[in-house]
Amino acid sequence: MKLTIIGPWGGYPKANEASSGYLLQQNGFNLLIDCGSGVLSFLQNYIEPENLDAVLISHYHADHVADIGVLQHALLIRKYFNKEIKTLPIYGHHESEDYRSLTYKNITKGSVIDENTELSIGPFSVSFLKTRHPVPCYAMKIASDEGTLVYTADSAYQEAFVDFAKDCDLLLCESNLFSGMNGNQAGHMTSTEAGRLAARSGAKKLVLTHLPQYGSLHQLKEEAESEFNGPVILAEKDLQIMVKK
Repeated sequence: MKLTIIGPWGGYPKANEASSGYLLQQNGFNLLIDCGSGVLSFLQNYIEPENLDAVLISHYHADHVADIGVLQHALLIRKYFNKEIKTLPIYGHHESEDYRSLTYKNITKGSVIDENTELSIGPFSVSFLKTRHPVPCYAMKIASDEGTLVYTADSAYQEAFVDFAKDCDLLLCESNLFSGMNGNQAGHMTSTEAGRLAARSGAKKLVLTHLPQYGSLHQLKEEAESEFNGPVILAEKDLQIMVKK
């Protein structure tokens, strides 16, 4: 299972980069997790849009879905020249009118996610946990015979994450705030909370993502390392990580 960071930024992308977007690949299956601003441009460094097999959306804030419409338009144009392009499933919750935008002509088709349903998507088994965020948002546990990835999406810290991420091979954890900041109202985690979650859940590796545009990211990493003795990695564009047991 190979994870490629397409975009690591929260809120908005830095120049020449992208906000939230992650490509997960196994056995020729291409799963895109979130599709924020700039994601489609940089995704094409790895695969063509029509070679995506599925998309998972955590929630409908713009830094996670801004390029959904752009992706749909790319597929529309390419389908005009290649009638064999398949309809792309896009998975997201239906607690908002935004869900309707996931379906577009015969180009993409929305499918519902919720906490009570485990999905089989290609080689992956996917389960969900509702997060603490100003709008409905879902964390994801993506497992296969090769390993388990847990993506917190956007959330303030919550105890439910500990069991949800238990013994995962890679914890892709948001860290939009520095140690000592209060993310409860904004619905985001600090670096130390991310490290504490990795330690308490028994994660093998921690990747900090949904990064802030201010301050020292090296400090963010050091603060997480003060709580977690395992490997701590800062997400960055084009970073590739093998997720394995």
